[in-house]
Amino acid sequence: MDWMRQIDGYCERLGPDYWAEPVNAVTNAAFLIAAFVMWRRVRGQGMPLAVLLVVILAAIGVGSYLFHTHAQVWAAVVDVAPILLFILVYIFAINRDVWHLNTWRAFGLTALFFPYAAATVPVFRLIPGLGDSAGYAPVPLLILIYAVLLRHRAPKTALGLAVGACVLIVSITFRSLDVPLCGVWPVGTHFLWHVLNGVMLGWMIEVYRRSKASKVAAD
Repeated sequence: MDWMRQIDGYCERLGPDYWAEPVNAVTNAAFLIAAFVMWRRVRGQGMPLAVLLVVILAAIGVGSYLFHTHAQVWAAVVDVAPILLFILVYIFAINRDVWHLNTWRAFGLTALFFPYAAATVPVFRLIPGLGDSAGYAPVPLLILIYAVLLRHRAPKTALGLAVGACVLIVSITFRSLDVPLCGVWPVGTHFLWHVLNGVMLGWMIEVYRRSKASKVAAD
């Protein structure tokens, strides 16, 4: 694999220069701001998984910044890896602390994300206009599935998850429109994917924090 190969997949990028995507690069600050806000909310509350999610959220911002400045294969890996890690840690956190599964069962259920994604991504690829955003589309669907299943056990958490899923759906829509709208909006719409995802991921951590805090209060 050529780790230094240039990648040009976004409307804003017109060349290989470091600052060829200034808006896409700078808007990664949304992830860092969300991480800072949530760090202040979860620190000292005895929620190590929430703290870990905040750290990963910050890493998402850094990784995405590197990708939208260097735009090379290695940077794409640095961009995607923290996103996948956030998904897996969040699923595990919900499995363990909301479904109250033991650690091994929570791990086992979390591992099912891989066959789930393998089965659903090809289906989403059949949707016209979704493009490579099909790789992200299974995530809001899974969040909505969890929301439906948790609506009686933990209604507030279920509602919070549903809100997060809806924001992510809007975010994926803007990501998908980046290239199609390039002719009329040269800066593209990918930056809205960053802004909305920063809000959404921060919100998802808050949903988990509230669920965990309510359980501690009940105990």
